[in-house]
Amino acid sequence: QVQLVESGGGLVQPGGSLRLSCAASGNIFSIYTMGWYRQAPGAQRELVAAITSSGGTNYTDSVKGRFAISRDNAKKTVYLQMDSLKPEDTAVYYCNKVPRNRWPWGQGTQVTVSS
Repeated sequence: QVQLVESGGGLVQPGGSLRLSCAASGNIFSIYTMGWYRQAPGAQRELVAAITSSGGTNYTDSVKGRFAISRDNAKKTVYLQMDSLKPEDTAVYYCNKVPRNRWPWGQGTQVTVSS
């Protein structure tokens, strides 16, 4: 059973930066496309960034040019560098496989952008 543990969230002012990490258990992490999802209060969970096993990346329009996803397959870890943060980026951030299929969600990490 895979387990995902997200970390790195916090409270940051608009324009600030955060770096999220997601550590995965399991032996075949490296073959999967991984992504960062977020869920704001009262909204559906959305995929904001994805990275393929070979390092190709894709982003939703609202974060293009501000967020960067990366991975370290040896460490079974996915990262999300978030710069120029906006209040609308406030959400709980989760990582998971893309598509998720039956992988469980981790506990997520709260990101709050506020002055």
